Amino acid sequence: MKPSKLYSNRPAEFVAIEFEPELNVVLAEIRLPENRDRDTHNLGKTTLGRLLDFGFLAGRDAKFFLFKHLDRFEEFVFFLEIELLDRSYVTVRRSVAEASKIAFKKHAARHQDFSTLPDLEWDHVDVPFARAKELLDSLLDWRALKPWHYRKGLGYFLRSQEDFRNVFQLRKFANLHADWKPFLAHILGFDAELITQHYEKENELKEAEQKATTIRQELGGEIEDAGKIDGLLLLKRQEVARKQELLDAFDFRSQDKADTKQLVDQVDARIAALNQRRYSLTQNRKKIIASLEEDQILFNPEDASELFREAGVLFSGQIKRDFQQLISFNKAITDERRGYLVEERAEIDAELKTINTELNTLGKRRSEMLAFLSSTDSFAKYKHLSGELVTLRADIESLARQREFVHRLQQLRTDIRTLSEEKMHLQAAIEADVETKNADDESLFSRIRLFFNEIVEDVIDQKALLSVVVNQYGHLDFRAELLDDAGNATSADRGFSYKKLLCIAFDLALLRAHLDEAFPRFAFHDGVFESLDDRKKENLLAVIRRYTALGIQSIITLIDSDLPPRENEDRVFDETEVIIVLHDEGDRGRLFKMGAW
Repeated sequence: MKPSKLYSNRPAEFVAIEFEPELNVVLAEIRLPENRDRDTHNLGKTTLGRLLDFGFLAGRDAKFFLFKHLDRFEEFVFFLEIELLDRSYVTVRRSVAEASKIAFKKHAARHQDFSTLPDLEWDHVDVPFARAKELLDSLLDWRALKPWHYRKGLGYFLRSQEDFRNVFQLRKFANLHADWKPFLAHILGFDAELITQHYEKENELKEAEQKATTIRQELGGEIEDAGKIDGLLLLKRQEVARKQELLDAFDFRSQDKADTKQLVDQVDARIAALNQRRYSLTQNRKKIIASLEEDQILFNPEDASELFREAGVLFSGQIKRDFQQLISFNKAITDERRGYLVEERAEIDAELKTINTELNTLGKRRSEMLAFLSSTDSFAKYKHLSGELVTLRADIESLARQREFVHRLQQLRTDIRTLSEEKMHLQAAIEADVETKNADDESLFSRIRLFFNEIVEDVIDQKALLSVVVNQYGHLDFRAELLDDAGNATSADRGFSYKKLLCIAFDLALLRAHLDEAFPRFAFHDGVFESLDDRKKENLLAVIRRYTALGIQSIITLIDSDLPPRENEDRVFDETEVIIVLHDEGDRGRLFKMGAW
């Protein structure tokens, strides 16, 4: 349930760290004046959390410092001793060179050194990585996390600096919400199965909708009515049967009769109608062209002025001016009329083009039908009918494929309606569950939110609210907010120092609420006092001590400049609480007794 010891096969370069059951302080002292204003010091206080995660079998990441600087760490083998629920211990051995081969040994006494223990004396050796995680999961036996794996929520209890940016969404939870929200809901006391089912149903619904969209695209705007397709298939098949009978009987009289009727009733009638329409359009087009050519004003006011002057009539400019106004008025009307005429001519040209195309098609069809009717060669007619039969059967095959698509589309629409209804029922169930747990003062979530507020209020004398709501999509939204005196949310939690405090409060409240269950009982918090004023540091330290007294192991890291001040050279921490002191006076002050990387 708690880390007990971390050591390696190279003690000269990595000194063993023995953890106490309660408070453990990793103190970094900045002794050189030139380093006091630096933001980072690379002493290793943050690295300790990463090593603990490595011992808890974190997956291999090329960016992880052990693998990124393999030339420095390839020879290292790390050992993590963990206290279990029954007060026994298990030691996990993991090398850097063969990080996917793990060894385990259970033992009764704490703070052992198995760095030189032969393989024969280990309980399990060279266990493959996936199997090793399952084995460690069973040894830890954190039943309160089930059905999730022990590593799922480990980030809440091994908070790195990157994990202080969001109270709920850890850095490793950067992927889909469906991957972490059900787990978080579970450890907060909500019905995670409902939430998991809702995400699954949502995914099924999205897949069905995507398939329906794909089918509509494949249909390409063709008929989506299965009834209409079935009707067309019926007619096409009837026509195929009739033509097949003619071919089988080698008797084309009924086909001649049918073609004659079609030629007279349909083809010739349509050709005549189109010719009449083409004639009418052609006449209208000629009139429009003539109107466009005639729309010119031939009157010249200058010539008229000269004519009146020679005739001795007083002109005085008035008549000329009136004629110019008249011409301008006529020109405006003429321009507007020309626009309408040009537009009408374009429409006529487009319709004539369509008519000519259709007439060409009908003319070809008429010629083929006449050739068939006038032909006395039965084999030629047989060949012609056979071609039509092939075309009809191709049409039937195309319609049959189209019908399959349409039937599939109809089935998908039914599935979509069913999935939508099921999703709505799940959302209603989630809302009911959240409402019930919120209203129940004895629920796990109510206890967590009370502990959370108590921690924050003890540290900064301000109330804090932990809340869970269901949004419009049926998903849970988790919120951690500071409240003003009127109970309204403030923006104070947006600052990094207060955001870190909310994260620490959440982790501790979570651990305390699960003290009676098989649940982790430790928390690692990096840079715990950064950016807090001295009084708030004292308050937070008091909270941490109170929680360690309850049985929660706390591992905190800090820089000496972040320590709250003391009078008379009193120490902030007891000597037993400070498990390691780091400093900047050479390589021996680092976590790894070697140069920075």
